Amino acid sequence: MALEFPPTIADAARDIAAGTLSPVDLVELCLARIAQFDPGLRSYLLVRADEARREARAAADEIRRGLLRGKLHGIPIALKDAIDTAGVRTTIGSRVFADRVPTHDAELVARLKRAGAIILGKLECHEFCLGGPALDAFAPPARNPWNIEVYAGGSSSGAGVAIAAGLCLGAIGTDTGGSVRIPAAFNGISGHKPTYGLVSNHGIHPLSQSLDHPGPMAWTSEDCALMLAAIMGADPKDRATHGVQARGALMPLDARLAGLRIGVIRNFSDGPDLGTPEVNASLDAAATELGGLGAKVTTLKLPDLWEYTACNSVIMSSEAFMNNAPWLRATPDRVSSFTRGRMFLGAFLRAEDYLEAQRLRRSLIRATRDAMRDVDAIICAGMLAPPPPVTSMQKFYYLRRPLITAPFNLTGMPALSVCSGFDSSGLPLAIQIAARPLDDAICLRIGHAYERATPWRGRRPSL
Repeated sequence: MALEFPPTIADAARDIAAGTLSPVDLVELCLARIAQFDPGLRSYLLVRADEARREARAAADEIRRGLLRGKLHGIPIALKDAIDTAGVRTTIGSRVFADRVPTHDAELVARLKRAGAIILGKLECHEFCLGGPALDAFAPPARNPWNIEVYAGGSSSGAGVAIAAGLCLGAIGTDTGGSVRIPAAFNGISGHKPTYGLVSNHGIHPLSQSLDHPGPMAWTSEDCALMLAAIMGADPKDRATHGVQARGALMPLDARLAGLRIGVIRNFSDGPDLGTPEVNASLDAAATELGGLGAKVTTLKLPDLWEYTACNSVIMSSEAFMNNAPWLRATPDRVSSFTRGRMFLGAFLRAEDYLEAQRLRRSLIRATRDAMRDVDAIICAGMLAPPPPVTSMQKFYYLRRPLITAPFNLTGMPALSVCSGFDSSGLPLAIQIAARPLDDAICLRIGHAYERATPWRGRRPSL
């Protein structure tokens, strides 16, 4: 089968099962596109070209012999470089770990391999998953394929870029304050932050243990669901996963929304210094579209976005400094100035600040739960403004505007970012779809229905 652009995971899985597409051809297509486009996009830190080819041939042989493992068998997937891979360098985007080669796979990597996925390589990420986009970092920031002069989002920036540019079919990122959903929004792809504890963090560099969520990123919500189904589940090596099990089947996704109740959160983006007019117009249009698909759409109000943002920032800064203090103190010259500034912020927070933030967190969880009493899911803007020029990014830019992704890290709720159109300059817009903890299937179902009803998945960046 002659392909110019990688198909979705769902389409590729169907064709592989039918024998009309070979994993070998799929891997070769991705590798050819990486060679052609990634020198300018910088999404990969390491490409496993020879190994991926060898694994693709083995997958094709297994499938020919009737040993198809499932929907991910023979599918090329890449990983954020904070996720351990046995025998493959994993740097967490830092000179401190430039030569680090783990001896074991992260739990989710082991599960992807058991499902038959082919790991193409390791993707650029902000240093320690916080310090970027830093021009003086170990790895220069990945470039947004819609416009290489603007920020690609972070910290799973390479993942967002690689998927939008067609350099892999799916990727796994991590999300502590929005690091899956921000690059998903800015690169016009789908990114799902699962319920806290649904996917194991074992073998992933910790930024903030009580907020960290690994999650899938892909071109569609359906593809995110396929990856999530393979990696979720309890892991004895991560106690946060104990007893956590998603409600409802992730696959197949039902494109009908009749009977679902969806609340629109406008107070996050409608106000001075919040969402731009195009952001709010996109949210309103998405709400209308979902209503037309059969959902009952109402307006809800949640607590002030700054409360979630401040609470998330205090907890993240405190835990991030605790996790990274040894190398920040021992080798500060090997850490970028962005990372040093952001990480050392946590050194000045007191135990009482941290405990007060945790108390506020519990209050916000209760308020969010109470507000959602009569709905199945909520939607809000994906980001409040288009991505700024990458060279204009300031060390503490995230303290100047509330972070619309932070509420769902604090509450542990599943949250999905999907493309909801494009602004007047041609950059992607996005909405977030969130639901109660463990209702990941509802988020993905709504995202799937919305993507099938709108034209945005038919538009790719011109490289």
